[in-house]
Amino acid sequence: MRANARLLITLLLAVMTTLAVIRALPPARHADNPTDASSNAVLFAASFPDANGNMQALSQWRGQVLVVNFWATWCPPCREEMPELSRLQEKYQTRGLRIVGIATDDAGKLREFVQQNPVSYPLLAGDSEASNLAAAMGNNQSVLPYTVVIGRDGKVLASYFGLLDIPALEQALQPLLNTPS
Repeated sequence: MRANARLLITLLLAVMTTLAVIRALPPARHADNPTDASSNAVLFAASFPDANGNMQALSQWRGQVLVVNFWATWCPPCREEMPELSRLQEKYQTRGLRIVGIATDDAGKLREFVQQNPVSYPLLAGDSEASNLAAAMGNNQSVLPYTVVIGRDGKVLASYFGLLDIPALEQALQPLLNTPS
């Protein structure tokens, strides 16, 4: 019994240390490596299943201001920013904003997650292909969350590693949303 208590305390300390390290990380920053037109083509050629198993082509959101958020169900910072991303989607959808979350999880895990954590934007199950797409979009560090902002013209305008600074993202989106297509 005493060994079990030590193991539990050790695990608890490991979790607390991990959370402290995550909190101590600097806020999201722009990725240093801009993407090129070929990576944008890869993005708009991709399709992933949603939580209901229906395939969703990313090309359906071409022409909108698109925020693509790569995330995972097991990632605390990913989950932390989702309510604010959901709020942004609701606030600006009529002005052409579309937020799409692409999980590095399979459809079963995504379905379980969505049942307990509804959001106002589409969530797609990318599994390992999500990681490949994120890398093609500039995530050379395999960081989650990783977020890419794409203009109405399909060009990548910004990318961010880690937990987003939502007010800064909203401020960056304002001029894009004021420009009709």
